[in-house]
Amino acid sequence: MNWRTMSALDLRAVEAIAAVVHKDFYESPEVLAERVALYPFGAHLLEIGERPVGYVLSHPWTAGVVPALNSLLGALPADPDTYYLHDLALLPVARRIGAGGMMVEALTRHAEARGLRQMSLVAVHGSASFWRRHDFLP
Repeated sequence: MNWRTMSALDLRAVEAIAAVVHKDFYESPEVLAERVALYPFGAHLLEIGERPVGYVLSHPWTAGVVPALNSLLGALPADPDTYYLHDLALLPVARRIGAGGMMVEALTRHAEARGLRQMSLVAVHGSASFWRRHDFLP
């Protein structure tokens, strides 16, 4: 199991994973590509062997403002006050092996290093218990 920095070459794999994990939350290839381009430090691909099985897209943002689904951001805020976890998607084979928690811990350290002491997200697919285990509150 290996989390690695995502590149534009990984976007087809991200689209395929999103089609399985987020059937009801479609985002266009352009939106996914923009997230990677705007903040590559927050875009990671999970592989088991060399097979893509998950991804995360995240970036600095403004607390209390939820980016609309399937919308381009244009730019990141000049003075962010939260670290936004846009999407953490894992195929079934990658669940319950600690990969999600490992990435949340890494992103928490990244956010703190950037001076962002708050993190935010929108929990979907009954994932609230996962996020509570990682100290996120409703």
